[in-house]
Amino acid sequence: MNLEKLFTPLTMGEIALENRVVMAPLTRSRAAQPGDIPHAINVEYYRQRASAGLIISEATQISPQGKGYAFTPGIHSAEQIAGWQQVTDAVHQEGGKIVLQLWHVGRVSHREVQADGGLPVAPSAIAPEGQAFTEKGLLDFEVPRALEGDELSGIVEQFRQAAINAKQAGFDGVEVHAANGYLLDQFLRDGSNKRDDNYGGSIANRARLTLETVAAVVEVWGKGRVGVRISPTGTFNSMSDSDPQALFNHLVEQLSPVGLSYLHVVERFAGADADGFDFAALRARFDGAYMANGAYGAASAEQSLQQSASDVVSFGMPFIANPDLPARFKHQYPLAEADQNTLYGGAEAGYTDYPSYESSAALNA
Repeated sequence: MNLEKLFTPLTMGEIALENRVVMAPLTRSRAAQPGDIPHAINVEYYRQRASAGLIISEATQISPQGKGYAFTPGIHSAEQIAGWQQVTDAVHQEGGKIVLQLWHVGRVSHREVQADGGLPVAPSAIAPEGQAFTEKGLLDFEVPRALEGDELSGIVEQFRQAAINAKQAGFDGVEVHAANGYLLDQFLRDGSNKRDDNYGGSIANRARLTLETVAAVVEVWGKGRVGVRISPTGTFNSMSDSDPQALFNHLVEQLSPVGLSYLHVVERFAGADADGFDFAALRARFDGAYMANGAYGAASAEQSLQQSASDVVSFGMPFIANPDLPARFKHQYPLAEADQNTLYGGAEAGYTDYPSYESSAALNA
């Protein structure tokens, strides 16, 4: 299998990649408590995976209000910044690159994980289906509090400050999380956004908060070091839209001149119906690197790159059990399977104890 394109270097804005095998953001819920602080096992986890062309960190809370899942890390306290600095140092020592994914979950939360014990916030008072992952176990989602218009500048400021903190922690850039049913995605889609102010109704209005947020983050980092993740067809966290093609065509047209490092598009996701959606239309509207995501393997990623359907591809689950994923692709080594029972929470088991192929082969020789 010829993987020439997958191992051709690429510069995305100001971020130079040695290969196009990107590690997608993966929530693993292993931050130190109390305080949601990255610690030694997180340092080792990311260090092991530094051969990726780029690591996109797990989704990281931009504020206490932005938290939705127990044991996930933040980037809003001095202790969290210091913890992440150890991670970035380790990745850089191994020759890798890493960006931080900035995350506000919006309604996908519960008062049990909110620092002030208040209701989660959202564009509209509509609860998603499902349950929140809290330290007390799974609890049914609650009806969130609709954000007031004068609070939205504060949301943008949370992202801006988190971007400043990420720079202090030594990251190579940041990714704005506007996908998978979290706060910015909730504002984008008309299934979750029923507002009648300047942030609801029309497509332009619903895109406003995401565009204001991205502009603020680019002000912090400059052009070429900010990515944006979107999931146009995703239904995770009870998401829907009456015309996703028109919505995301508009959003990408508005993002194109901003000077992003890349556009990260979830093309396939659990529960998503991508039939009929034209992802090529997004690529055509974006003047920058297009990062494809969603159930790709080495061969399908190479095909996407060869056909110019994407510039770079991100891989999620394969990186969990294969810390040396680029080498496994390149040498066509078999891939290990992740233990589904250790995906979320816990310690080293199912997190930092997956060996590289070569070390595993040496042990079994």
